[in-house]
Amino acid sequence: MVKHTATSVVTIERFIIEQEKLHPEATGELSGLLYDLALAAKMIANKVRSAGLADILGATDLENVQGETQQKLDVLANEIIVKAVDHGGRLCAMASEEEPDIIEIPENFRCGKYCLLFDPLDGSSNIDVNVPVGTIFSVVRKITRGSRGEMEDMLQPGRRQVAAGYVIYGSSTMLVYTTGQGAHGFTLDPSLGEFLLSHPNIRTPDVGRYLSVNDSYHSQWEPPVQNLMNYYRGQDGNRQPMNTRYVGSLVADFHRNLLGGGLFAYPANRRNKHGKLRLLYEASPLSFIVEQAGGAATDGIQRILDVQPTELHQRTPLFIGSKNDVDAALAMLGAQHKSGDSLAPVGSVGA
Repeated sequence: MVKHTATSVVTIERFIIEQEKLHPEATGELSGLLYDLALAAKMIANKVRSAGLADILGATDLENVQGETQQKLDVLANEIIVKAVDHGGRLCAMASEEEPDIIEIPENFRCGKYCLLFDPLDGSSNIDVNVPVGTIFSVVRKITRGSRGEMEDMLQPGRRQVAAGYVIYGSSTMLVYTTGQGAHGFTLDPSLGEFLLSHPNIRTPDVGRYLSVNDSYHSQWEPPVQNLMNYYRGQDGNRQPMNTRYVGSLVADFHRNLLGGGLFAYPANRRNKHGKLRLLYEASPLSFIVEQAGGAATDGIQRILDVQPTELHQRTPLFIGSKNDVDAALAMLGAQHKSGDSLAPVGSVGA
């Protein structure tokens, strides 16, 4: 891996080119796709910054495939990403959390060898109250024979991802991505309009300080999950208590925990027996990133990256973050599953 000093000024374009040189067989298609996604992130960041000044706050009259009311910025971010990447000849298909089916590449554009899956604006319901939101993306290589992407191409386990990343639109805009060579963060310099390398080779602590979980579901969790949360809080005396920090925006909570150490948990409960988060658009790409940073991710039974998807909009329980904290979830909940007393069947289901 190419190393840079603390005083180096490295743009994301330069960094991607240097990474590509490490792979003589690379064609440049993946690099080009990452450039396009960085451009889309700049465009979305601009819209998020001006959201309070333009008529793009609030909800639309539409619902997405999950039955959730779409925010205006959801629709806009989705359109920005699609238009930024559909014409480059690098993709054979796309899928978005906001759209029910595969997004096909227009007939007049050449198809490439990659598929893109993305959540255009995670946490968008918080935009009206100025809480950080984000974009999450995943790239897999086409495995079917035809020129155009098919469902089989999309439904690949996370371990087959060739790239994944997220963008957080907060006090600054930051893009974090991996291609399997570590996780690297870039901060947008608004005066230059460039993403600059700010967090090379991110490493998350093995034991976290922060616990990010929605405690309002406590009464709906099964006893094994309640016991796990008590463990994280040090109530059984077996560990130092974790501090509870929960924004309710997955990217914001994940980003804080990735850098500072911690665990984000969205367990199954009696209402959402198979979890709530989307496997392909949220859990899988963030799991790729966290593992590259030395962390881990599980659904409580198995490694997220080993889950075999069966539907485009599957949901899954998620425990993601510092390795020792995720291992504790796997040990406590996995043991309960083996005994036959788990909350629900393993895996995830459609909306």
